[in-house]
Amino acid sequence: MTKTTWRLIAALLVVLLIAAGCSDEGDSGSSSDDSTASGEASGNTINVPGDHETIQAAVDAASPGDLILIEPGTYEEAVNVTTDDLTIRGLDRNDVILEGGFELENGVRILEADGVVVENLTAQNYTRNGVFWTGSDGYRGSYLTTVRNGDYGVYAFGSVNGVLEHSYGSGSPDAGFYIGQCYPCNALIDDVVSEYNGLGYSGTNSGGDLNIVNSTFRMNRAGIVPNSGSYEGCAPERETTVVGNLVYDNSNYETAAIDAAVLAGGKGILVTGGLDNVIERNRVSGHDVAGIAIVPFPEDDPIAPVPEELPEDCVEDAVAVPEAEQAELDNPLLWPATGNQVRENVVTDSGTWDIVFISNVESENCAEGNEAEVISPANAAEVMPCGGPFAAYDAETGAYLEIVEADKPPSLDYQTIELPDPGDLENMPDAESAPAEPAGAPREVDLASITLPDEPS
Repeated sequence: MTKTTWRLIAALLVVLLIAAGCSDEGDSGSSSDDSTASGEASGNTINVPGDHETIQAAVDAASPGDLILIEPGTYEEAVNVTTDDLTIRGLDRNDVILEGGFELENGVRILEADGVVVENLTAQNYTRNGVFWTGSDGYRGSYLTTVRNGDYGVYAFGSVNGVLEHSYGSGSPDAGFYIGQCYPCNALIDDVVSEYNGLGYSGTNSGGDLNIVNSTFRMNRAGIVPNSGSYEGCAPERETTVVGNLVYDNSNYETAAIDAAVLAGGKGILVTGGLDNVIERNRVSGHDVAGIAIVPFPEDDPIAPVPEELPEDCVEDAVAVPEAEQAELDNPLLWPATGNQVRENVVTDSGTWDIVFISNVESENCAEGNEAEVISPANAAEVMPCGGPFAAYDAETGAYLEIVEADKPPSLDYQTIELPDPGDLENMPDAESAPAEPAGAPREVDLASITLPDEPS
């Protein structure tokens, strides 16, 4: 060959090497070391048990942006996550089972890690929680099944910017789903089913862009329960929106239940000491005491007073006043329920009241366009119209307290209660091939377009 030919070949090789280098740099399968050196997410897929035998080992080996893909099987482990932006996904929601054996505390616990997604798996028989985020900015739980866990099914605490969707929770003494201690939470619960728990949903001191929509709460002791108290931070509960849900037969006393769930039994939607919530276009039926109840909350042995100013941008823990000051607090401490709007709900087949307000003229709770037979006060549409003006009314406080203070069926053992078989639940589409998408702020929901759900079949 001539020198010219060699030069052409050499030049061609250089071009090819440069092109190959550029291709490798953008390859989604590049090593974690290369991709994270610049601070960018790695985007690798780590298989369990193909690459690591346990989920925890895969989590420990992962970098931000990685997808941990779990083969069907039973995994007897409690997984702790401290790495941001991980996606932990089962290949089959019904056959990827995290098993606590009534010995391990939490199925998956995310500790101050942001953007973590847990999806398409089952967590059962843990002594505390099925899936638990705490101190996270950005979280998502999708296509989850949680069964027979000793505290909560799916639990987000002191966390913001979250979504819980397409999920199922049963058999927890506290709540199937919980979002607490955040304001503004900027969170969404959409298309979940919660049954056979103490509470279907509990939200202590949470709210602010917190929407509970298009979901079913049935056969719990009580259904949807936003609530206030000094024992958690960010008090009081406020600005939760509950729209388009099916809430029925939450008078089931054959469940495990914490003390609050025991007292709350027989109510569909119960706001206790909450402010400025919107309860709209829900279908509520079959409750022993009340379909919808808006009531103050008398907290026994409080550790701090009702705040004079509402906290903003709050995910802080509760701060107790000194014991000497605690002794001077009102006991019980009354958390008022004010500014709540109850509109266009259909409420039927309630034992005492379909809708009941326990408050006074200063509350500015309002009722409008509801379809219900027994409302207290009976002239609610006149004395508490949405938009005002508000007038005094006679609250049936004595009758309500008599029901609350009456003996209730005690909690049963969560490990042995009889639970329905939910059957095979819907899997995440394209679980094997869908790209990982770290969690961030929830999608916007057109609340006005959500219609009243049909009656249960």
